[in-house]
Amino acid sequence: MAGHRGRRRMPGEKAKDFKGTIRQLLRYMGAYKIALVIVAVFAVASTVFNVIGPKILGNATTELFNGLIAKLSGTGSIDFGKIGEILLALMGIYLLCAVFSFVQGLLMTEMSQKMCFRMRKDISEKINRMPLSYFEKNAVGDVLSRITNDVDTLGQTFNQSITQLITSVCTLVGILIMMLTISPLMTVITILILPVSMAFVMGIVKKSQKFFIAQQKFLGKIDGQIEETFSGHDVVKAFNREESELEEFRKTNGVLYESAWKSQFLSGLMMPIMNFVSNLGYVAVAVSGAMLAAAGTIEIGDIVAFVQYVKRFTQPITQMAQVSNLLQSMAAAAERIFTFLNEEEEVQAVKDPVSPEVIKGEVSFEHVQFGYTPDKIIIHDFNSQIQAGQMVAIVGPTGAGKTTMIKLLMRFYDVNAGCIRLNGHPVGAFDRNELRRGFGMVLQDTWLFKGTIMENIRYGRLDATDEEVIHAAKLARADKFIRSLPGGYQMEINEEASNISQGQKQLLTIARAILADNPIMILDEATSSVDTRTEHLIQAAMDTLLKGRTSFVIAHRLSTIRNADLILVMKDGDIVEQGTHQQLLEKGGFYAGLYNAQFAR
Repeated sequence: MAGHRGRRRMPGEKAKDFKGTIRQLLRYMGAYKIALVIVAVFAVASTVFNVIGPKILGNATTELFNGLIAKLSGTGSIDFGKIGEILLALMGIYLLCAVFSFVQGLLMTEMSQKMCFRMRKDISEKINRMPLSYFEKNAVGDVLSRITNDVDTLGQTFNQSITQLITSVCTLVGILIMMLTISPLMTVITILILPVSMAFVMGIVKKSQKFFIAQQKFLGKIDGQIEETFSGHDVVKAFNREESELEEFRKTNGVLYESAWKSQFLSGLMMPIMNFVSNLGYVAVAVSGAMLAAAGTIEIGDIVAFVQYVKRFTQPITQMAQVSNLLQSMAAAAERIFTFLNEEEEVQAVKDPVSPEVIKGEVSFEHVQFGYTPDKIIIHDFNSQIQAGQMVAIVGPTGAGKTTMIKLLMRFYDVNAGCIRLNGHPVGAFDRNELRRGFGMVLQDTWLFKGTIMENIRYGRLDATDEEVIHAAKLARADKFIRSLPGGYQMEINEEASNISQGQKQLLTIARAILADNPIMILDEATSSVDTRTEHLIQAAMDTLLKGRTSFVIAHRLSTIRNADLILVMKDGDIVEQGTHQQLLEKGGFYAGLYNAQFAR
């Protein structure tokens, strides 16, 4: 099957309800609370050891400087033993810092991936509980985007942002404390630089965010254009629309280029500006430190340590600004995931359900009314009684409600009024999954997955033996062409199923339905994609298969349903005529008009 790519998320995209989404995410992470606490403890420990490092290095510098001065003045010498002890202690601290950082990174990665695993599992299970109406209203690519792009975005940003946030806050607080212990005056000078840094950072973030949002919007648009163009490439070529499609692509690509380069350029300005502000801080610290050292109120090693702290001081501020973008992106992805997980589901089970064993093929429609929206009723008063084993054809013009009746029968939708019964039991009295096991389907649009021909046919009944699969293929008149293919039943159908013809695809889906052996069969013009000779072969196999089995055939070519036991003629949501092919022709009504129009010369 052809794949669909969903839209990717970019930094700067905001969640509609940031706080609410974060609260929901924290509740979802309830199972990982202990792991998160351990990660936080290790992150704090790693940061503390990292922050202490420059102070100890400053002590070594002071010891070296004082020893050098003493040696030059002849009053002493450099104590290399003490300096070595200090450096060994520093090495031990940095080693501990690396160990704590490694462990917290390992735990955080494992936790984020476990969360992604659980989310993908929850979304996959949710998809199976969702009503068909949701997928008819929403693009397939958008649904797939949630299980792929959004979960990936959430996992990656969660992994990066949480530890980064803890580390940045701890680093900022730790550096501030260490700076105060060295020199309150120089600390005040450094802090005065902070508002300047914050103003630049916030200005850049605010300016670039709108371009990131525009970039995301047009990235999704260009993805959609590419997918549509290539999936319908034969249509584009048939109508000579290559130039118009290219022109449309150029326009969207141009807008994407403008927003992308502006957003990336503005984001790229952040580090140069922060470096410039930091350099101003170094100059201020150097001047004030020299004055304090001259006055004898501060050691040389402390000045060296302080310069190191100033160098690091703006780094956590920049990181927190970046984390704010990551958190926004994470919340936007989480919001889309939770919105999907909170969507209304089909009620799968009912109290005291009827066993599907009672489904023998008798179907009755009793004053059925239905509309996809309450204000637009399209099935007004549908009545029909079908006996077990009958072949029932449903015909009528496009939009008459033929497919809708099948959807109601299988409870993809529930009726607004009236009742549909199977062997006297309302369809609502069955569990949905159990109810649908009573139906087999062959649709006009074939569906095959990447795998062998044997596996594709066996999809109809997973516990079928190879012999049963081959027998079903023979009944569907597919065995001969299968054996002529390289590999026969073990031939691999590729992802697009492009290595077999459309007619062969249809034969395989018919074989799959035959293997399923359901009490009720639904055929949506199942032979429409095969040639006349193959159609006759399939029709003969179907006649044999459907004998004694209830079947509903949605027919577009009226020549295929001449032998139907009952033909329901639909128009504007109601049955306007019903009877056999001969009876309806003799009546000379709506069906006769449809039939004659198809065969008019």
